[in-house]
Amino acid sequence: MIRVQTGSFDPGTEINTLHALSLDVGAVVSCVGYVRDSNVGREVAGLFLEHYPGMTEKVLGKIADEARQRWPLLGLVLIHRIGALQPGEPIVFVGICSSHRQAAFEACAFVMDYLKTRAPFWKKEQMAESSHWVEARNSDREAAQRWD
Repeated sequence: MIRVQTGSFDPGTEINTLHALSLDVGAVVSCVGYVRDSNVGREVAGLFLEHYPGMTEKVLGKIADEARQRWPLLGLVLIHRIGALQPGEPIVFVGICSSHRQAAFEACAFVMDYLKTRAPFWKKEQMAESSHWVEARNSDREAAQRWD
């Protein structure tokens, strides 16, 4: 399941949904990303996310499909929020279930790494005195390279 949405989500509900998919679920691994209140030593007042409708969902679907091809997954949930967000709010949820924990851990890391480097989202950080578009980080690109 892939969702791009403005509204918040409940990580616990998403985890329970994954667990309920099958009695063969041996592990559910998830990652919830939150809006931080600071970045590189500067206070962040908010974050605004834009995306390219249609293209974004297609790219997220390809990432999910690749994860399913690499690991024996029983379920995958990927939620990414768009619009105006405040520090402390959840921005992204990736949940993976599998019969075994190692596949779930690896697939979750893979999806997060590819999401950060391949999905067409644009983030604008709002500071007290200004705003700017967030550039891609080398550390994110390096993390994603381990899966190539």
